Amino acid sequence: MKTLLVPALGLAVLLVYFICESLAHRKALRRIPLRVAVTGTRGKSTVTRLIAGALREAGYRVLAKTTGSKPVVIFPDGEEMELRRSGKPTILEQKKVVRMARAARAEALVVEMMSIRPETLAAESRMILRPRLLAVTNVRLDHLDDMGRTKDEIAASLSAAIPSGGTVIVPEEEWYPAFQDAADARRSRVVKIPPLSSGRAGLEFPENIRLALALTDLLGIPWETALRGMTKARADFGGLKVWRALPEPLKEEWYLVSAFAANEPESTAKVLARVREICPRMPEGLIGLVNLREDRGDRTGQWLDALRAGFFEAFEELIFIGDHARALARRKPAAPSAHLRISAWPSWKPDRIMDRIFAAENGGRTVIGMGNMGGLGGKLVDYWARIGERL
Repeated sequence: MKTLLVPALGLAVLLVYFICESLAHRKALRRIPLRVAVTGTRGKSTVTRLIAGALREAGYRVLAKTTGSKPVVIFPDGEEMELRRSGKPTILEQKKVVRMARAARAEALVVEMMSIRPETLAAESRMILRPRLLAVTNVRLDHLDDMGRTKDEIAASLSAAIPSGGTVIVPEEEWYPAFQDAADARRSRVVKIPPLSSGRAGLEFPENIRLALALTDLLGIPWETALRGMTKARADFGGLKVWRALPEPLKEEWYLVSAFAANEPESTAKVLARVREICPRMPEGLIGLVNLREDRGDRTGQWLDALRAGFFEAFEELIFIGDHARALARRKPAAPSAHLRISAWPSWKPDRIMDRIFAAENGGRTVIGMGNMGGLGGKLVDYWARIGERL
């Protein structure tokens, strides 16, 4: 009898613990009147920061959290703290963020969603965050093994984040029937956002500004106030960045572009177009550094498909770096045109990579970092920040 009683008692204690924790979490949520979640394929960290900046400028006491390249909590005074993880990322991290918002007496919580799979997206949104407003940035072909092989399938996966009785904000060109179907099923409202005529000057994408403005507009915040707050918002570590460098003993300027966080070819093409638009004096000679992660085989496949389809037609040289580049070094993918040089430098350090690139060219060039921010991508960004002048 005792052998049965001990496990039963332990189970009862565990059940009471989970009930108490759930009640405490719901109480914490109720104390945060405005809860905003941001999902989508690209731009989530930036949009989260823009919304939080606009709300701060409008007088809200805001706590925000981005996941992106680094998990970061942004406190009501704008100060930031990187979250330290003892293991793999888990959506339970969002419960900790809710507790932090409650402790900070936040009136608003703005959170970038972490999940990829639809079942975890549903749990993160509808059980943990329970947002009043959900912003969907875009639908791109990424995380194909987890979210689907077509944009319709990926939109269906993202629709799992739509809350019950909330409002979903999505750019009209990124609207898919799956969003409306999920919203109708959960008695939520979908607001489709038309394009803006122009965006804020600088590297920021107009579509990010437009989405953040649409959300703050729903809250009655004047555009002038919202834009002022967005201008003050600190850029995400993984966001688009450009440096100008004059490495010794070279005589001409080089441009170094971090597009690592774009991850896949479609988003990267939009980044390159934006850089050309705002940096017209950038050297025409392009050298691509594609950072490949070993745990992102689907992305490696996308980049190889893009290579064969002529994505790098305007490039002089393409260099695969990172863990997965070892396999490409053995396979030696063929260049689709005679002028494109292809090589693989799997485990080189940033200074060695850049010294080799600088030494091989006579004039200035533009180096574009692509693929993934993790590992060598982030180290290159830190190195470029040391040797270049940020534009």
